[in-house]
Amino acid sequence: MTPEEARRLAGRVIIAGFEGTGVPRDISAAVRDGALGGVILFKRNVESHTQVAELLEEIRRSSAPGFRPIAAVDQEGGRVIRLGAPLTRLPSARVLGQRDDPALTYGAGRLVGLELRACGFGLDFAPVLDVDTRPDSPVIGDRSFGPTPAVVIRHGLSFARGLRDGGVLPCAKHFPGHGDATVDSHLALPRVSHPLQRLESIEIEPFAAWARAGLGPVMTAHVIFDALDEREPATTSRPIVKKLLRGRLNFDGAVFTDDLEMGAIAQAGGAAEAAVRGIDAGVDGVCVCRRQETREAVQQAIAKRAVDSSVFAQKLVRAATRLEPLGSFPGPRVELSWLGSTAHRAQQQTVLTAIESAR
Repeated sequence: MTPEEARRLAGRVIIAGFEGTGVPRDISAAVRDGALGGVILFKRNVESHTQVAELLEEIRRSSAPGFRPIAAVDQEGGRVIRLGAPLTRLPSARVLGQRDDPALTYGAGRLVGLELRACGFGLDFAPVLDVDTRPDSPVIGDRSFGPTPAVVIRHGLSFARGLRDGGVLPCAKHFPGHGDATVDSHLALPRVSHPLQRLESIEIEPFAAWARAGLGPVMTAHVIFDALDEREPATTSRPIVKKLLRGRLNFDGAVFTDDLEMGAIAQAGGAAEAAVRGIDAGVDGVCVCRRQETREAVQQAIAKRAVDSSVFAQKLVRAATRLEPLGSFPGPRVELSWLGSTAHRAQQQTVLTAIESAR
């Protein structure tokens, strides 16, 4: 693989975040060059739903011929909502799990999917499939649908089917399960020391169901699981990604990392090193959610490894190939004018009233 081929392919496995409410020049240049897998937006990028739609349309218009970058967001409900009104502010996943009406959860997911699609998104990093075994968790807690795998499976898959039918691809997170970690991986590297039997029966079971259902990608957790790999967090662990997820669970979809700028990864060697180890372990997309300099370091490290190693280069090609169709899911979007319309408000009211009346 030539250095130029490696540079472009390395960019195509990166999902980039950025500052501001317009498209930065470096992002625009990378998209034009066909050297960026996609973007992820946060609250800091949002002024209004119309501004977001225009931003994403600008990225699409400037993309290389024949290539459509991924447009992603975290819109879970509860405390993780990036876009406000007129999009629906759903209650937390815990509330939907407690209502225990899968049809209602499906309807909530479909409404979110329609709204995100109207804005131009194609991928929602939701649902959370972590089991809420530690209600005081600093990072999961009420983002989980419930305290048992059965509840999480029932509602996580219903929400995901709703997202898909609304026009947005779901992504399950955080494999193989972040719900019992006592440390927030945004800040430091958690370690979970449960025996394998416990992990298989609780943490892993929702992701096994997800793999069987074939609903969409998976996002990894920046967590060390001693029973699976005592040294590497799941994001960079071959025993967890390749042997467990790809092998035992037979998952053949795209795998994303959580944000490589989180504290857990800084503690585990840094974003550039983690990106290389992650792709080597079987990950496809690497999320670098804020800094241009970090993204450039990640791209450079991946490209260098691809030039130096033909085996790694083959893995990089495979990763980019898995990601490419995700930018085109699923086709024409809902009209932006639908958001805030009488029909949209009526659908919002139907869903929110049903959730409230289920108490």
